[in-house]
Amino acid sequence: MDEIKRRRTFAIISHPDAGKTTLTEKMLLYGGALHLAGTVTARKNQRATASDWMELEKKRGISISSTVLQFDYAGYKINLLDTPGHRDFSEDTYRVLTAVDAAVMVIDAGKGIEAQTLKLFEVCRRRHIPIFTFMNKMDRPSREPLELIDELEKVLGLKPFPVNWPMGNGPDFRGVYDRMTRQAHLFERTPGGAYKAGVETASLEDPLIKEKLDSVSYRNFIEEVGMLELAGTAYDQEAVLAGEVTPIYFGSAVNNFGIQLMLDGFVEHAAPPGPRDASIGSVTPENPAFSGFIFKIQGNMNPRHRDKVAFIRVCSGRFTRDMTVTHMGDGRKVRLSNSNKLFGQERETVDEAWPGDIVGIVGHQDFKIGDTLTENPAIVYDEIPRFPPECFTYLVNPVPSKFKPFKTGLEQLMLEGVVQQFHVKDAPSSSPLLAAVGPLQFEVTQYRLEEEYGVKSALEPAPWQFVRWLDQEGSARLNSGAVHLGENVRLGEDSAENPVIFFPTPWALKYFSDTNKEIKLFELPPRG
Repeated sequence: MDEIKRRRTFAIISHPDAGKTTLTEKMLLYGGALHLAGTVTARKNQRATASDWMELEKKRGISISSTVLQFDYAGYKINLLDTPGHRDFSEDTYRVLTAVDAAVMVIDAGKGIEAQTLKLFEVCRRRHIPIFTFMNKMDRPSREPLELIDELEKVLGLKPFPVNWPMGNGPDFRGVYDRMTRQAHLFERTPGGAYKAGVETASLEDPLIKEKLDSVSYRNFIEEVGMLELAGTAYDQEAVLAGEVTPIYFGSAVNNFGIQLMLDGFVEHAAPPGPRDASIGSVTPENPAFSGFIFKIQGNMNPRHRDKVAFIRVCSGRFTRDMTVTHMGDGRKVRLSNSNKLFGQERETVDEAWPGDIVGIVGHQDFKIGDTLTENPAIVYDEIPRFPPECFTYLVNPVPSKFKPFKTGLEQLMLEGVVQQFHVKDAPSSSPLLAAVGPLQFEVTQYRLEEEYGVKSALEPAPWQFVRWLDQEGSARLNSGAVHLGENVRLGEDSAENPVIFFPTPWALKYFSDTNKEIKLFELPPRG
């Protein structure tokens, strides 16, 4: 199979606790990448989850950073991007979705669609990313399957196509019926879900099905399958790839029920890497010139080395280790020698990569999120979405003698782009002002400063809720003192010295805008 056509690059999206990291692990198990799948609720005698590498993630059982995992399955090369799954929402999550060609949406069958799922789905919809749905936790008491697929259509506006249908519910869940092959798959539990589930297959008429299900479950199952067949909706591949129809798979990730059916369906029906918009128009994966963009930067993935990994999504051509490319961030030629494939904290040298692959490049301090690396300087991507921060805090260094490691650590963490740093003019505190899309990122910054740089810190509340960027004309007018700013409204700069203004309340922002219409306010900083 052609190297590009066999690539499948996707992210798993879900609300916290819907089973996303567990599903990630089980996909690795079925892909032969893990002989023993760790669980996110790792008991002391079990392994920690491979995709959660940061110590804080292991302690809390949540994914804070996004990880990249690659494995082979059925002749395909799978690139799986594990997105953060905590309640706090970070730009990291959005950026990961720029690097994928499809998404698997995990839904807790007992709860249905939840707030975070809806937020992530909206990002996918805006990017026309095809979505495959996995209804998880069918081995626990769950909502009626018909109710769940109806909710998908009403809340998300996605046409559902159940590829398979559950047989039983909760403790009586016995397997799924594959509507494409007309075969029932009856599962056997494995101890702790650590190994592939044993499966028996049977036709719908086989008496084995009646034996395995109680009379009520059997009757419901036969009626529901009959209703689906009467509806007569055929599988529409074009609509799936357009993001209008979602194929639905039922199962239980923790027990390995339905994982293989979903993986098989996904690799068959998801699209290989496609064209990307760039400065010269559409760039196809077959374009001979190597090109890609940096969608994520992560520092100190290996605590023994103060390194920084830039994650590049390959968009066209062929990547080879030691190749020389143009770094469009500053126009300089760079040699990409230290290239890695990452598996949690494990690293493996990458000698070549193809469109759809994710390559980690170590040791280039000048690389920034959104930068294009290319053999053809005419190709520049503008893929990375940006969002105004919604949370602000002062980060205080309580030990003055630790000033140097505090400053160094903070500078390194700022390069990852998850938290932003600002300078406030005439600020009540000399401590750095941090801003983020969600407050958990401040806690993560504190944790990593202590773990990776040996520096303790404290958070002090800041009075602002909004920051807006100014053009030079507006900044000059405000700095001249010609305009009354209002109580607790402050001027300042971002880390790139772009002028900004801070507002304490929505009312203060609206009042300022209404009374100073000649001063332009921008939600985001200028590009560059």
